[in-house]
Amino acid sequence: MIAQTRSWENQLLSLAGEAWQMGTAVSVAPIAEETLLKEAYAHCEAITAEHSRSFHMASSLLPPEKKQAVRALYAFCRITDDIVDNPEGNVKAALEQWHRHAFATTPPKENLPAVAWADARQRYQIPVRYAEQLVEGVSRDLNQSRYETFADLATYSYGVASTVGLMSMHIIGFADPTAIPYAIKLGLALQMTNILRDVGEDWRRGRLYLPREELAAFGLTEADVAAGIVTEKWRDFMRFQIERTRQLYAESWHGIMMLHKDGRFAIAAAAGLYRGILNSIEDNDYDVFSHRAHVTTWGKLRMLPNLWWHSRH
Repeated sequence: MIAQTRSWENQLLSLAGEAWQMGTAVSVAPIAEETLLKEAYAHCEAITAEHSRSFHMASSLLPPEKKQAVRALYAFCRITDDIVDNPEGNVKAALEQWHRHAFATTPPKENLPAVAWADARQRYQIPVRYAEQLVEGVSRDLNQSRYETFADLATYSYGVASTVGLMSMHIIGFADPTAIPYAIKLGLALQMTNILRDVGEDWRRGRLYLPREELAAFGLTEADVAAGIVTEKWRDFMRFQIERTRQLYAESWHGIMMLHKDGRFAIAAAAGLYRGILNSIEDNDYDVFSHRAHVTTWGKLRMLPNLWWHSRH
């Protein structure tokens, strides 16, 4: 099967190719202190459990070493995101300090997430450029709060989400570089799910990620988003967004099957559980202004057997 490509994907494939060619670039000194490593990874596990029950559940399906590595990756992403999203004091200085620690050859021992992340990226030879692209992508929120086209939004989503999938791929293990386009699409699907779920929350924070060109195509403006009223135009717009996002999930599935067999179920679960949020948005009649769509714990558990079956075939 060959991944379908659209015009907006060319830029994303170029970004991924740049990181792939650079390789690990920055070497990391092996961390020999076993007690420090255990403490660092335990700290990342706690961060994951606190901030993302879905990811915590999905990552628990991985073998122990891969599980702790993807949770270190999650902590790296979470901290980067929190610095930008919850600005207190000098955000630029805080981001620069975190960057120094997170990319250091020998991170400071007191920064436990940086210690775990350094060990994980050295152990799994994660291309450092992917991590840098993530920091650059998240940092865009400091200066940009609107996106004109879906192509613009896709490039942003690559930085904040597809990079995570590409880094995870190195931890899980994959067949060959032909898996890259699928990881990009899965990251985009996950980020679009976030964006559609959080329309109201993002608006209250002064951000609108929905492509303004597409809003206009459905006869909608920012005033309609501000009003927060579900109209037939809004339903049509959301149906279009959800259909495209589901298509991205479907197209990314082949890439999951290219991962190492001991990690396929975990990634399939992460994708499937997140995809379930789209169903919740529909169940709420597309009201993403006053309801935050989610999948219940019982709903997640019910989904896992089917996801397990499909990840094996």
